[in-house]
Amino acid sequence: SSAMVDLLQTAAVPPGNRHDGPGSLSNIKGKKSSKKSRARRGKQGRKRRNKRKRNNRTPPPILPPEVATWFWPGINLKLVNPTQYRFEHLATQLKWRLQEGRGEAVYQIGVEDNGLLVGLTEADMKGSLKTLKRMAEKVGADITLLREREVDYGLDRNIRKIAEVLVRKVPDDQQFLDLRVAVLGNVDSGKSTLLGVLTQGELDNGRGRARLNLFRHLHEIQTGRTSSISFEILGFNSKGEVVNYSESRTAEEICESSSKMITFIDLAGHHKYLKTTVFGLTSYCPDFAMLVVSANTGIAGTTREHLGLAMALKVPIFIVVSKVDLCSRGTVERTVRQLERVLKQPGCNKIPMVVMNPDDAVTAAQQFTQSACITPIFTLSSVSGESLDLLKVFLNILPPLSNSKEQEELMQQLTEFQVDEIYSVPDVGTVVGGTLYSGVCREGERLVVGPTEEGRFLRLKVGSIQRNRSACRVLKAGQAATLALGNFDRSLLRKGMVMVSPKMNPTICCQFEAAIVLLFHAKTFRRGSQVTVHVGNVRQTATVEGLHGKDELRTGERAVVRFRFIKHPEYLRLSAKLLFREGVTKGIGHVTRLLPQDQNLNHDQNLQDY
Repeated sequence: SSAMVDLLQTAAVPPGNRHDGPGSLSNIKGKKSSKKSRARRGKQGRKRRNKRKRNNRTPPPILPPEVATWFWPGINLKLVNPTQYRFEHLATQLKWRLQEGRGEAVYQIGVEDNGLLVGLTEADMKGSLKTLKRMAEKVGADITLLREREVDYGLDRNIRKIAEVLVRKVPDDQQFLDLRVAVLGNVDSGKSTLLGVLTQGELDNGRGRARLNLFRHLHEIQTGRTSSISFEILGFNSKGEVVNYSESRTAEEICESSSKMITFIDLAGHHKYLKTTVFGLTSYCPDFAMLVVSANTGIAGTTREHLGLAMALKVPIFIVVSKVDLCSRGTVERTVRQLERVLKQPGCNKIPMVVMNPDDAVTAAQQFTQSACITPIFTLSSVSGESLDLLKVFLNILPPLSNSKEQEELMQQLTEFQVDEIYSVPDVGTVVGGTLYSGVCREGERLVVGPTEEGRFLRLKVGSIQRNRSACRVLKAGQAATLALGNFDRSLLRKGMVMVSPKMNPTICCQFEAAIVLLFHAKTFRRGSQVTVHVGNVRQTATVEGLHGKDELRTGERAVVRFRFIKHPEYLRLSAKLLFREGVTKGIGHVTRLLPQDQNLNHDQNLQDY
């Protein structure tokens, strides 16, 4: 610090040379100074020292300048008593930033545009927050104070503060922000119990009571192990408060009250249900992945495999260490250190960040989406509720990965809906669930679904639409929903199909080429090998028809491989991520070329009425 530097500089000067005036120690012999002159010189010396200290005081800390990202859209020094013209300008600016952040924005008060942390006095901070609240009310939003801290530097005795404020739009007509989080982890790590506690608002009794509402089958209740994919929702209102089933709310009421919705995709942890877990990761397009690790067992079973799958598919991941109430503090710390070692390995290259307090949770949410290397780690208990609020703070301010511009570009494209689930609902008929990849889908819209085993597409009409179990008139790109198809024959549908606009001429193929890297194989990977291929919502066994430039592949090697589906053609997209497996054999890659099946039919002849 500058004080320490001044101290060292002063100590380095010999005592006899610190003053050159007539009253210095070197000239004091033979001379006498009056008390008045000594007092005057002492006063002048103090003035010179204070002036030197003011000139050498520590400069205020600096943040990086404002950048065009979701999380730092509003950096403002002071918003005290603006003129009417200035207020209208600020409100328009806030409205634009909310649109860019898909309904959310974070303002920093007391920070200059170049990132200098100057801070505001108590009165100016109250006035700025009052102005920001008026701006939010004008555009139909609420504000939440995330954190406030003091800026201390130099000799300024006035307390100055900076604040971070979350501005979130009040929901209207089902236009809430929806984030999908895939829940991964080894069997018995507490995934379903944690989701039950988050969404039901009640702590677990230590014997799995909280997870009972998540199970879909009797054998899941009897064994306590998830074998299918289930969905649970957690809402946050415009003020950042949790909205869940704690007050006997229905799913429709939760959606109506929420400005932000977290949809948890509960996946299976047991190794024999691995194909279900892989399908959930590839098909449902999760924005983030939450890896749950039991504190008393550490990294065991499928934990490493699930971590590798999320990283291979480039899904941002954060880690939750559960069951901390069952073991000592030393055991928890040992599990955290074990996770840190794995994350820092050359294959991962992650920077672990242990969240210990609310300030850490806010920082983790900020850094998580800005840097692909940051991996937050939470330690909590679903029985005692320890540190559960930190996870809620993190989820509340976790921003979306895509901005409004990217979503609008997808909405301009033709409609394409992935079929992930198929149901038969009494008095409704056939219902399909999935994700709208591109375009906009409305009630009553006419689409075509396929490909069938013969490679054809069938015409159909969309009835009603539901998002998170509540009615919705319009479905936008990137949103998940269920569509009612009326009396359409369910036997003609299967998982992996797509519903597209009749204007689209979809390319279907039995063969395709992909650039792959073989992650593991016990022997060699060669022509004739059969593997289960996952591409988006497509899951089918394929045969290796050939390797370009090589006869065989070993673990860690790369090549361009031609695959052939063994049952029926599929609809694929170029550059789509690909994952294949068979036993212990695993590999990843992306589609580089489609080889359409030979057809003599034109597009109109390839469509059939149902």
